[in-house]
Amino acid sequence: MITVRAVRAEDRAAWDLLYAGYAAFYKVDQTPAMRDTVWGWLLDAGHSSEGLVADLDGVLVGLAHFRPFARPLSASTGGFLDDLFVGPEARGSGAAEALIAALKDLGQARGWTVIRWITAEDNYRARGLYDRVADKTKWATYDIKL
Repeated sequence: MITVRAVRAEDRAAWDLLYAGYAAFYKVDQTPAMRDTVWGWLLDAGHSSEGLVADLDGVLVGLAHFRPFARPLSASTGGFLDDLFVGPEARGSGAAEALIAALKDLGQARGWTVIRWITAEDNYRARGLYDRVADKTKWATYDIKL
């Protein structure tokens, strides 16, 4: 059975493995110091980033990192899902959908008007889920590297 809950201090080792797997999936060079920074954000009540984990029979198999964001045009607040990852051994278990559902419930409780995220164009397996639980937008994403 999958349960979703907020990340806790004792989750560090399992979270670290999952987040390293997420970085590897996207071919992002990530150091332990970088993971230390993100972990610090997740446990800092004063930081906007928060984390959820998916537990499958006592083993953490997935994570979701999110934060609120201002939506000036609609004078509202939304939630941005920065990271969503389920370890390969638990894909197809429903963990990703459970994480998204939990974030949707949390966003509704907080009065957010939308949950938004991006994914790689070629992330076909995840996009199969995303197409079932959300509406694909018409917006293209741009970055300016600093």
